[in-house]
Amino acid sequence: MREYNITVVETNNPTILKFEANHFLVKDNYEYKNIDEAKESPLAQQLFYLPFIKTVYISGNFIAMERFDIVEWNDVKDEVAQNLVEYLNSGAPVVLESNATKKVPITVYAEVTPNPSVMKYVANKAIVPGVFEFKNIDEAKNSELAKQLFHFPFVKEVFFDQNYVSITKYDMAEWNEVSMELREFIRAFLSDGKEVVSVDASQATKEGSTTSTEPQPQDETSQQIINILDEYVKPAVASDGGNILFQSYEEESKTVNVILQGACSGCPSSTFTLKNGIETMLKNMLGDKVNEVVALNG
Repeated sequence: MREYNITVVETNNPTILKFEANHFLVKDNYEYKNIDEAKESPLAQQLFYLPFIKTVYISGNFIAMERFDIVEWNDVKDEVAQNLVEYLNSGAPVVLESNATKKVPITVYAEVTPNPSVMKYVANKAIVPGVFEFKNIDEAKNSELAKQLFHFPFVKEVFFDQNYVSITKYDMAEWNEVSMELREFIRAFLSDGKEVVSVDASQATKEGSTTSTEPQPQDETSQQIINILDEYVKPAVASDGGNILFQSYEEESKTVNVILQGACSGCPSSTFTLKNGIETMLKNMLGDKVNEVVALNG
């Protein structure tokens, strides 16, 4: 029998918290606004007995919950996570999928980014548990969606994060010629309930794969830089379809090295963003500890 554990993951919405399991829970995607809607999900029904639960989302390997303002997640998240662990390990069903009727229709919309070579395709649900970047089809062995996208000759790179796909194209094609085709292809893939990334790839993210997470240095300044990037920079670049990873801090030269991913990689405005945004912020917050921020790619 599988043993479940839960990892609590914050989202960009402070009222919504994700509780990720180490095994997949359901094949499809479900959203419940109240206990009556949740009649096909014994787990969601139990969660609605908590007076602060507003909405329950169940998809893939996670349960996400939106709370009412009567509580803060910090006060209740550990108790909720423990309740989920106990429920899942009891063997009780998450969703009675054969009878379930509350599947969430999949919608995908295209969103331009500051990088003219990159288009962001946003889904109305979470599609991956972390950040994944694929520079070519060989790197995409753990992602069926990425592999299929590389079959389009104009697709250069594929980047996944939370609920969106950022696609970098070659100059051979214009977005007004191919964007609608890509959007419908991604929507159809998600509507079929297929895995965007494999369980192995998802687990690698949690265990610190170098393709999705940055190293965890021990020195105090590096940790301060990571905290600043996580709190102030990553949400902004994610909204533009990209990501920034801390790579290293050189104490002697006071240089911060970062890696840009997705729409940020190779973006004409990325140099301006680094120098006038990130570099200025780090200098203001860390004083003479930072002299320069350098992107190792793009």
